[in-house]
Amino acid sequence: MTGNTLSIAGLFENFTGRKPDSVEELTGSGSHRRYFRIISGEHSFIGVEGTDISENKAFCSLSRHFRSKGLNMPEVLAVSPDGMSYIQEDLGNQSLFDILESSRKSGSYSTGHRALLRKTISQLPAIQFACSADWDFSNCYPVKEFDRDSIMFDLHYFKYCFLKTTGVNFNEVLLERDFETFADTLSGPFGNTFMYRDFQSRNVMIKDGEPYFIDFQDGRRGPVYYDLASFVWQARSAFPEDLKKELVGEYLSRLKKIMPVDEAHFYGQLRKFVLFRMLQVLGAYGFRGCFERKKHFLESIPFAMDNLRKLLENNDFDKIPYLCSVLKNMCESKESLQRNGKQFTSESSDGLEVEVMSFSYKKGWPEDLSGNGGGYVFDCRAIHNPGRYPQYRTLTGMDEPVRTFLETNGEVYPFLENVYALMDAHVQRYINRGFTHLMACFGCTGGQHRSVYCAEALAAHIKKKFGVKVRLIHREQGVDRYIE
Repeated sequence: MTGNTLSIAGLFENFTGRKPDSVEELTGSGSHRRYFRIISGEHSFIGVEGTDISENKAFCSLSRHFRSKGLNMPEVLAVSPDGMSYIQEDLGNQSLFDILESSRKSGSYSTGHRALLRKTISQLPAIQFACSADWDFSNCYPVKEFDRDSIMFDLHYFKYCFLKTTGVNFNEVLLERDFETFADTLSGPFGNTFMYRDFQSRNVMIKDGEPYFIDFQDGRRGPVYYDLASFVWQARSAFPEDLKKELVGEYLSRLKKIMPVDEAHFYGQLRKFVLFRMLQVLGAYGFRGCFERKKHFLESIPFAMDNLRKLLENNDFDKIPYLCSVLKNMCESKESLQRNGKQFTSESSDGLEVEVMSFSYKKGWPEDLSGNGGGYVFDCRAIHNPGRYPQYRTLTGMDEPVRTFLETNGEVYPFLENVYALMDAHVQRYINRGFTHLMACFGCTGGQHRSVYCAEALAAHIKKKFGVKVRLIHREQGVDRYIE
């Protein structure tokens, strides 16, 4: 930490003049940013720890700009002196993606869900044109516009992070020529419209029945087609064809209120950007899933492949025939499908099981029944002990009052950060080498408060980050379960 870096709790205290009641780290997704829910009395806030000051600045600046235009974006309330963390409005826990779960599973989108999707897509043109007059695109991150270099980067992202992992043979020279042609057809100029970059249902929060928009910090000047393609053809949403047409129609009706639209040209361009977005998404899924071992991305790959297969059925991308032939081979070849079934699902990490245990030093060291000789043992006894206080003596580290006690003074956070660093490297190494068992134990005086809390935290962290099997045992509490 630098001298200007504040913890999320410290930043909140500087902002409000009071300490938070609790700070709870939230489950992340594809990025390396860390999110925290801050509770203070009846109010809650979201704290964000970023890894790049320019990215943080882009988000905060864009949020303020969009809000000045009356758009539903989270309000940024405070920024740390070094710009590496900030506090924003809490929009709740319900994303549009989560709300749509029942419709996704049934394959039939309800009337209510369709109305919510139309309400969401109807706001996209306003977002795209909010920057047309008085926004300086040089404030965008990491680049100010969607240009030819951006297009080639994403095409190569797809090639190296996904295509090469499928086992499909292709001619590098011919593929590169079609990449160049495709980039020419996608290049601008596009005017001063804002390209959200990742406009999809996971980045839409629903608060009081209204959509609010998050995760736009990678936005830049760019074409309107890209965001529409991102939303309507999002892999996991699996919208039926009639719903896709409905959403595109809703978008067009709003766009026509802002600018004249040649529908034939619009639909022709949209198809190109649908294909491009699918390749970019597969590149991201390949990197986040196959290389970073994030389960959500692995599980999304078959849906993206189905989307791509359907798009290619019309054979109307006549300027890039070799690229299309490679993509069809990738979707249809037996070898590729076999590799997708093994490598691109959670089965790829099922070989490793991590056992996390809490125990009491008074009752002896934990026994390792795997035959591997044990693993890490972390001593929690230096952490402030809730067991010293009467109100906590009948509770455990699984109970909210104990968790709040341990989190409020912050002692547990640096301890766990060091544990995470050790375990992350170890788990990744074991996955890479095909090992099947790893053990981590937390000991405290009674095996009731500090060790239980830390074991819960590590188990959740490993499950979220790696998607491997995690068995959680609280020896002294009689708890033995797998983390879902």
